[in-house]
Amino acid sequence: MNKLRRKAHYRIALTTLFGFFIKGLLFVLPIGLSLYIIFKAISWVDSIINVSIPWRSIGGMQQYIHLPGFGLLVVLTSVTLIGMFVTYVISDSLYIYFEGLLNKIPVFKLIYSSIKDFMESFFGDKKKFNEPVIVQFNDYGLKKIGFVTDKDLSKFNLNGEVGVYFPNSYGIMGEFHIIPADKVQPLNLPSADVMKYVVSGGVSEL
Repeated sequence: MNKLRRKAHYRIALTTLFGFFIKGLLFVLPIGLSLYIIFKAISWVDSIINVSIPWRSIGGMQQYIHLPGFGLLVVLTSVTLIGMFVTYVISDSLYIYFEGLLNKIPVFKLIYSSIKDFMESFFGDKKKFNEPVIVQFNDYGLKKIGFVTDKDLSKFNLNGEVGVYFPNSYGIMGEFHIIPADKVQPLNLPSADVMKYVVSGGVSEL
């Protein structure tokens, strides 16, 4: 009888310790992975832009101090200054002319326009992923959450239909479908939270 009690207490203790471990893992792992990704990003930028400051000379050899993260600071500052220059110095007509020249380069045009449109869909004046919707796909009630990215499909002779982008869970790719507008149900939720919810596979809380 005492042996059974000891075994029961032992199992309870192990279960409790395992529960503590899981809670600790759930707390530490997201923080650790986030810091790791940030560290790797900073290290990658520093490997491209290696900033070292002269410190002292020993035996005729110049010694340098490497400043980790300074390369990233240089990139952020440079991009901000370029943004200020484009905003206040370059006129709209000159910007359009320069962009037109870039779009005439065959291979570069495809890469440049795709990246530019993707960036503007998140950060620019032409934000696309700011209208989350839910769409029913079949009679069994299968539904998918997506984002309306194009409301005018008259260029395809598709009146009354909209373009909806469905991001994949745990990935950077997704699917694009053309759906009748009356089949699209808007979601009155913050688009950023909905995107996080979908990409996380429904794990993140709304």
